[in-house]
Amino acid sequence: MTVDAQRRRTFWQILLFSAGLLVLTAISAGSVYLVNKARDDNRWVVHTIEVENQVNALLLEIRRAESAVRGLLLTREDNFRVDHETALAAIPPALDKLTRLSSDNPEQRSNVQKLNEAIQTRISQFAQEISFIQQGQPDKSTALVREAAAQNTTAKIATIANAMIQEEERLFRLRSANSDRSQTLAASMTGIGSGLVVVLALISIWLVRRSARARDEAEARLRDANFNLESIVDERTADLREANNEIQRFAYIVSHDLRSPLVNIMGFTSELEELSGDVFRRIGGLTQVPAGGPPLAPGTPGEIMLEAADKQLSDDVSEALRFIKTSIAKMDRLISAILNLTREGRREFQPVKVDTRELIEAIVSTLAHQAAEAQAEIHIEPLPDIVSDRLALEQIFSNLVDNAIKYLKRGVPGEIRIRGRTKLGYAIFEITDNGRGIDPKDHQRIFDLFRRAGTQDKPGQGIGLAHVRALVRRLGGTMSVSSELDAGSTFTITLPIAWNVNNRNADR
Repeated sequence: MTVDAQRRRTFWQILLFSAGLLVLTAISAGSVYLVNKARDDNRWVVHTIEVENQVNALLLEIRRAESAVRGLLLTREDNFRVDHETALAAIPPALDKLTRLSSDNPEQRSNVQKLNEAIQTRISQFAQEISFIQQGQPDKSTALVREAAAQNTTAKIATIANAMIQEEERLFRLRSANSDRSQTLAASMTGIGSGLVVVLALISIWLVRRSARARDEAEARLRDANFNLESIVDERTADLREANNEIQRFAYIVSHDLRSPLVNIMGFTSELEELSGDVFRRIGGLTQVPAGGPPLAPGTPGEIMLEAADKQLSDDVSEALRFIKTSIAKMDRLISAILNLTREGRREFQPVKVDTRELIEAIVSTLAHQAAEAQAEIHIEPLPDIVSDRLALEQIFSNLVDNAIKYLKRGVPGEIRIRGRTKLGYAIFEITDNGRGIDPKDHQRIFDLFRRAGTQDKPGQGIGLAHVRALVRRLGGTMSVSSELDAGSTFTITLPIAWNVNNRNADR
């Protein structure tokens, strides 16, 4: 497949994916909207039924009250009076509920107000009728019933209630139609969306099959072009194995053989230094022999004075030998540091409960002499206890506290603070000082092996912080620094509160 064909295929695949995502988004949004609209329409349909039922319930209570009054008027039995009082007590709550339910419709609010006035009139008539019956004046009560009938109070109530029911039936038909329309639209959108998804799926299948055919063709060409691939892989695997063995042999040379020639170089350098002394002593002796006289015997006492050129040559040779010896000593220290770092990397960590305050207090006590010389005060604030490797923690905090003392500003009283806290299963330790600080551009450099930052006026090989970060990572934590030049430094160590061998960091 050519590059242009591959680009076209990628373009169509991206376009298809975008179209599918757009269709699904539109279907989802439309479905949500239509479902919510259908739910609202259904709620209004239910609301209409509730209003209609409430009107009927109110009419039923009024009819019960009228029937109870007539029964009481005819029989004088207390059962009818109790029924009447029960019906009257149910009328106000029913009317209030109807008022609340119909508050959304201005026309129904007007009808409810009229209905309320008619009901209050009829309730006052009920009260007069009951009063006449209780006073033993049934004739007046009967006359009042006839008067109420003549005024059509009950009929007026029924008329207003029927008007409300007709309005609700009209709303019921309208809202039912809206609900059916919403459900139909939702079903239509779902069907259309499903059809589009099916079409996109078919197109996707077609593109996948075409891609599969192109892939099969490419694989066939690859098999033809790399018929001997297995042998090549075996050959390269053997090369990698040999390279790995070379790395192991190099590590062996660094740990054993490299030190041996270094010791020989140091020894021969010392012999060369003694030999150069003898050579320049002999040269000086020759320059002091009188003309035609015998040379001075070796070991002749007394200081031999060299001429200016010989004196400069002697000083140059001595300086060169001192430089060689200094470089050899530095190389020896670097080899020792590398070996220590390698041995530490092979050491198995053992998680134990560590009292970090006691651990750091012991470290500070061992560095008390250096702190006194630097006029530094070390403050240890409350620290959380953790489960971790004790030796690794000693190396971490010893290195950081020692660096904090080492890089304080001259002539300024040092102040070092060690504090800690816990958060989300981790212990966070901070070592803060008011020393010379670190340039922000060197914040990552100081953690690199054999790299140092700032003025190199203190002994060191640039291994300490790299070793500390490696230990922190092996303990499943992180390490960072916050610092500015002449503004002090803060090293932050984050470690698991309960470390174990199962959550060992992969950077080991």
